[in-house]
Amino acid sequence: MPIEVPQLDDRTHQQLVDETLARVPVHTPEWTNFNASDPGVTLVELFAFLTENLLYRANRIPERNRKKFLSLLGVPLQAGSSARGLVTFANERGSLKAVTLNHDFEVRAGEVPFRTELGLDVLPVEIVVFAKRKLSAAEPELENYYRELYLSFQQTEAPANLQLYETTPLSGFGENGVKPGRDTVDHSLWIALLVRPVDKPFATYRPTVLEALGGKTLTLGVVPLIESTGLGRHLLPGGREERLREKVKIELVLDPAPGLREPRFRTLGEFEMPDEPATVEINLPERTALDFKNELEPLEAGAGERPPPLDDTDAGERLVTWLRLTWNVGSEAQIGWLGGNCATVTQRTQVNAELLPAGTGAPDQVIALTHRPVLEDTVKIWVTGFKEPWVEIEDLFAAGPEVATVDLRQPPGLALSRLGPTDVFLLDAEAGSVRFGDGFRGRRPALGAELRADYEYGVGSAGNVERGALKSGMGLPPGFKVTNPIRTWGGGDAETVDVGEKQIFRYLQHRDRLVTAEDFETIAWRAPGVELGRVDVLPAYHPQLSPNEPGDAPGLVTLMVLPREDPADPDAPEPDPSFLKALCAHLEPRRLVTTELFVRGPAYVDLWLAIGINAVAGRAFAEVREEVEEVVREFLSPLPVRPGQPVSAPAAERETPEDLVRRRGWPLRKPVSTGELMVIVSRVSGVSSVSPILLAQGEESAVEAVSLFGLELPRIAGISITEGEAISMKELRGQTRVADDGSEASSPQRIAVPVIPAEC
Repeated sequence: MPIEVPQLDDRTHQQLVDETLARVPVHTPEWTNFNASDPGVTLVELFAFLTENLLYRANRIPERNRKKFLSLLGVPLQAGSSARGLVTFANERGSLKAVTLNHDFEVRAGEVPFRTELGLDVLPVEIVVFAKRKLSAAEPELENYYRELYLSFQQTEAPANLQLYETTPLSGFGENGVKPGRDTVDHSLWIALLVRPVDKPFATYRPTVLEALGGKTLTLGVVPLIESTGLGRHLLPGGREERLREKVKIELVLDPAPGLREPRFRTLGEFEMPDEPATVEINLPERTALDFKNELEPLEAGAGERPPPLDDTDAGERLVTWLRLTWNVGSEAQIGWLGGNCATVTQRTQVNAELLPAGTGAPDQVIALTHRPVLEDTVKIWVTGFKEPWVEIEDLFAAGPEVATVDLRQPPGLALSRLGPTDVFLLDAEAGSVRFGDGFRGRRPALGAELRADYEYGVGSAGNVERGALKSGMGLPPGFKVTNPIRTWGGGDAETVDVGEKQIFRYLQHRDRLVTAEDFETIAWRAPGVELGRVDVLPAYHPQLSPNEPGDAPGLVTLMVLPREDPADPDAPEPDPSFLKALCAHLEPRRLVTTELFVRGPAYVDLWLAIGINAVAGRAFAEVREEVEEVVREFLSPLPVRPGQPVSAPAAERETPEDLVRRRGWPLRKPVSTGELMVIVSRVSGVSSVSPILLAQGEESAVEAVSLFGLELPRIAGISITEGEAISMKELRGQTRVADDGSEASSPQRIAVPVIPAEC
């Protein structure tokens, strides 16, 4: 049985007062006034208050002893994690030259500091991204109009494969972003470098801008939007990760060759399409190559492979040069934001030369740093008498003695050896404490030695700030501005003592190593900076070989994970790339070298439900209908109704279907049946009878049950609750579905023709 912490004395303040006053007639019968205003009663209450405090401290002794014993077991608390993000710098009114900002440049969101991870050149230009947005269904009159224009200009008939488009800035595609491989006529995005609006006249300042750009580096920020269906990460045996990413080609637009009208392109490189917000460096060529004239006839602008025409006359006059990013035809890559003069930042604060308590010369000296949680791999301790700083070590047992000795396990004649590093310390990042060696395992700081520390610390979840919150920078040149185009992510608070104590039993089982299915589940729930809502462990299961069953792929483990919340789709949450990357970063060093690990989100199956009910007398049908819909959505929900700690698989097998939903969400590989739904609906108070329920998957006809395989979970695409009989599937789908727009797949052989915007 578990060891219970004893209570030495559990009497409360009121019990102490009542007990004392009950003894008064025995010991002092002359005291007869027991009202609250009596001075004697006041003294009794005062001493009862003091006694209660003493009893509380006495009761804490067993608990403190227990925590001390547990700390000797080396059970750590998970440290917090720092937020990350993107920031853009804009030289709006500063000097007309490229300014280089070094790494570790500090920017702030209020009182929360962030620092750049890499340096960058801030170019004195305005950077705008355009796309040749495909017109999916052009009117015949409009197409005939452009054919007549082509005939009047070229004196020949226009080709049959014309594709009309309109020049659209990237911001014009909305929150869903753009798929260059499908939404554009040339599967490309065009980056225009423009003279700043304040530099007038533009023609006068253009040569100065070209001079400032020549040979510099343009840093682009790329924010991908990745559909979560099939999204995941693949950790191969041996500590490797599978990385198969699409290549994006970067080109500079050059003037046409003499006697030709089509522009030329100079390849500047390529980059892998990232799976989370990242930056890409583009090294610009010499000044002469950047000077793009774009001297074309009015009807030639934007046709074919030429850059898109700029509808704004002012922007056309400010144009310096064009860059083109090209994806594969039909690529599913989706861009949510793209911008220049961008840098990645992490939320951290640097502390330099913090004065620590002096060395004592005693073994196992422990010193607390002023700030916490401390970021790992950032602490250096400077000790007087040593030229190099003392560094962190994972285990003091691996450190050598401070006095060199002969290793008796080696043959005679070898030089003295310390058998390991000596100038080391052990860091507890969550507590912000540093432990030195005992002389046999690691050096002791000498008595009176001066100690100073360099380190970095974060603020945890407080670093997750909204878009536009980063507004100031320490030491920004005059005329510069900074902001974050997207919210920051990844910040997490350190694990509390109460939560850590609940993990002690499991920690002693797995020792922070991923071996059993329970180990994977427990350690995943402790990942810092990740708000997990559900974890399912599928041993020996390969998600790409579905519909196989767990146990068919030895050496593989698949984790199906869900975030606790998803604002984009609360009923069907899906993990984003940053969520998966943070979780994999936590799992990677803890898995066995031979384990192949897949971390995936769910594959949702769209279901249509038509339910007919009758309400009991005295209940409004509208009220009962809402209750039924809420119950059905909770029953089919992928998340627990009340998110909490994970439930082990053996415990889940003993629970009823309702318990499974309440504790874990809809189970994997469990079919959805109309019979089970009828039972759930009939239990709703206010429902007198239920008609046969119609259930269908996607475009298919109604069935009795929908089978789910692999990582599939149900998602309600449409639900109808009517009085009496249920409506047909045809009626249900007609109410909720959007008509097909009839768009065709992009074809690289079609000739791009810009549409001239209408004017009043």
